Amino acid sequence: MNPNLKAVLLTVLTLSVFTLVIIELTGISNNSLNALWHNRQAAKPFVATADPRTQKVNAMLKTTMSFYETKHDFGKIHADSVVKYVYKFKNTGTNPLMIAKTDVSCGCTVPSYSQDPIAPGTDGEITVSFNPKGKSGTQHKNIMVHSNAVPEAVSIGFDAEIK
Repeated sequence: MNPNLKAVLLTVLTLSVFTLVIIELTGISNNSLNALWHNRQAAKPFVATADPRTQKVNAMLKTTMSFYETKHDFGKIHADSVVKYVYKFKNTGTNPLMIAKTDVSCGCTVPSYSQDPIAPGTDGEITVSFNPKGKSGTQHKNIMVHSNAVPEAVSIGFDAEIK
């Protein structure tokens, strides 16, 4: 057999096996291809439904916002003390600004914010509480703030050294 033909066949076989492995690992074969091969209704993709507040915020006119500070350093803190920090921001756009939700990187971090719209040109704030119980060493935490601003999500965060 021709050595070049062997190389081509080996390459095709390798790529085929690689493709099958990727399909299996991603679950495509179980979800979509299986339904198509058996003439069944195609599997429906997962669609997360937004909560009513997020739906309301998503329907609002877009605006812009600017945080005065997006990172804070608590420095050295004791593991038994809850600390708080207030992140201030300004609605720099021409439409009311409303925060839809916040996503945190840890249950030890709890943000709170006004549920009311922030008028154009005015300031708003997000208060973040951090409970370091059970943590030690340097901690880096992030909070994703989702709103009707552009961009839709902004990351704020803090550092702390737990004693």
